[in-house]
Amino acid sequence: MSVKNPEYDFKWCPGCGDFAVRRALEWALKARCERYDLPMTNNVIVTGIGCSGNLVHLLEGEQPFGFHGIHGRTLPIAFGIKASRPELNTVVIAGDGDFLSIGAEHIGPQAHRNINVTCIVIDNKIYGLTKGQASPTTSIGTETVSTPFGKIEEEVSPLSLYLALGVSFVGSHYTGRPRDLADLMDQAMEHRGFSIVHVASPCTTYNDTTELLRGNPKKGIQPLVWEIPEDHDYGSRRVAERLCRRSGVPLGLVYREQRPTFRDRLEEATRGSGEKRAQELLEAYVI
Repeated sequence: MSVKNPEYDFKWCPGCGDFAVRRALEWALKARCERYDLPMTNNVIVTGIGCSGNLVHLLEGEQPFGFHGIHGRTLPIAFGIKASRPELNTVVIAGDGDFLSIGAEHIGPQAHRNINVTCIVIDNKIYGLTKGQASPTTSIGTETVSTPFGKIEEEVSPLSLYLALGVSFVGSHYTGRPRDLADLMDQAMEHRGFSIVHVASPCTTYNDTTELLRGNPKKGIQPLVWEIPEDHDYGSRRVAERLCRRSGVPLGLVYREQRPTFRDRLEEATRGSGEKRAQELLEAYVI
């Protein structure tokens, strides 16, 4: 990648799932720009801390706008961008440690607002950049540098959490099929409201789940990934909750609900109020 794009040196290990996510997002953004005849600069990528932060630099060519934020605060930054520039397609890229630990407090408020932002959460069940500590999605009992006697907290179930908090679009996939992942990302960006695509991804250095995700019949390993049935009722929250309780990694659209966005409600609330001049706004604060 350094030969093709020498301006950016991607600090990812060979085989890292982030490469597949990068390619899938590149395809999804290009498809969207071609569909609506928009420049790539109509897109904004917001990243946090971790290996996924390198995805702020995406394409071999025209770049989207990028904002490399701070740990756990991708959603407040994305909310600010979307509130001030609603015409921009705003996409958050975050890891499980970033999004589901310190960043978890922001998921509920943005779900309740139903902001029109898409989140791609790359879940390798470990803190990769900081050398292999346990993350919220690390399985109980796993020995890591921060849990040498095994992790004693229950792992977070991300899909169930998103549903419980009221996220209006929930998708799930993994890095082994980037074309299909790109299609799901495209659906998420088309959704009017708060969308999350949760991506199971191997960390080849500290938690290599490649074989577990894909399976290996010669070793008797059944794949963790499984297709969501075609007749799945993704409009039913109860059906989606049952699906999320199954073990493994479902592939496809888990849940989708159409409801007013934050912008819709804001415009409805302020309709007819008129704009105030700067002097009127200042005088309103005078005691």
